[in-house]
Amino acid sequence: MHMPLRILIAHNTYQQRGGEDAVVEAEVALLRAHGHEVRLYQRSNDDINSMSKASAALQTLWSSRTQNDAAALFAQFQPQVLHAHNTFPLISPSLYWAAARARVPVVQTLHNFRLICPQALLMREGQVCEDCVGHIPWRAARHACYRSSVAQSAVVAGMVQMHRALGTWQHKVARYIALNAFCRDRFVAGGLPRERIRIKPNFVDLPEPPAGPRQGLLFVGRLSEEKGVGVLAAAAAMGPPGMSVQVVGGGPLQSLLQASNQVSLLGALAPAEVYQAMGRARALLVPSIWYENFPRTVVEAFACGTPVIASRIGALATLVDDGRTGLLFKPGDAADLAVKMAWAQAHPDEMAAMGRQARAHYERELTGESNQRQLLAIYDEAMAEGPA
Repeated sequence: MHMPLRILIAHNTYQQRGGEDAVVEAEVALLRAHGHEVRLYQRSNDDINSMSKASAALQTLWSSRTQNDAAALFAQFQPQVLHAHNTFPLISPSLYWAAARARVPVVQTLHNFRLICPQALLMREGQVCEDCVGHIPWRAARHACYRSSVAQSAVVAGMVQMHRALGTWQHKVARYIALNAFCRDRFVAGGLPRERIRIKPNFVDLPEPPAGPRQGLLFVGRLSEEKGVGVLAAAAAMGPPGMSVQVVGGGPLQSLLQASNQVSLLGALAPAEVYQAMGRARALLVPSIWYENFPRTVVEAFACGTPVIASRIGALATLVDDGRTGLLFKPGDAADLAVKMAWAQAHPDEMAAMGRQARAHYERELTGESNQRQLLAIYDEAMAEGPA
């Protein structure tokens, strides 16, 4: 039994709610359920709408508001550890310096590749791109990688390089959390200290999935380029008669799917409804064309006893055990995805067996109980090392 801790969690929420926001909420609830006192310091990207471009740019580089807010929280709450999730753009890396002054060790979860890629996805023009990994990220500004804006890309690249030069990434974070070994290795290639990076996956807590027949395939996520929505649309058009694909979510590429007779668009659903859809599906489709860190949807699918058909790219190639917990296909190859979708349609017994393997993997490694033990061990290391 671990002694209760006082933990300050910091997170900059997104304008469109995504997996990172859900992970933060789940970890806060998990820690509180195990008796720890948790405070949440949160800022929202919705605030950008009321700021001038100059003010938003300055806060991205160094937020004086965060410095003041954090100093007050440290003095009043006296946390034993600060766990930062997303600090971009409004919280900013000034948070780590405030923690150092208050003698509070910092743990940082690496949900995306922002610290080594200003665009955060290691992707450009629909292809994997590592041009800035381990280098001064001037190419991101040149290619307008962030929001197709040279000016905004220059600000983000400046933030990354400024704090690299100040030693923020090297010296102000006691422990980093990477979601898998593949992502850890990319961060090490980008200059983060390997000895400070620990691996801890995402988790969910779901009961045993109901038994019963399954049919159709399911996609859950943002309908955007990096998620492979174009690949999915093309593959669905090649599918055999009678194959159905349900799609949960919305986004800029929704129109690509609307014309398909094989696809049913369900829009955004509440988590409980998503789990119900997963429990009825023969497989979850994850056709991403970028280096996904650890999609929460994969954990949810495994918890629901649902195998995953995913791109053989980045961490997905190891998260999904081909032939045991799902199927892998060549990234970006709609024809190969269509073959795997048709195979799943024609082999329900084999897919059901993969689903049982997926649930067993979840029970071994991806539950909340397992996750909180790993998280507390990382906190203990950070506290033993002490603040920067």
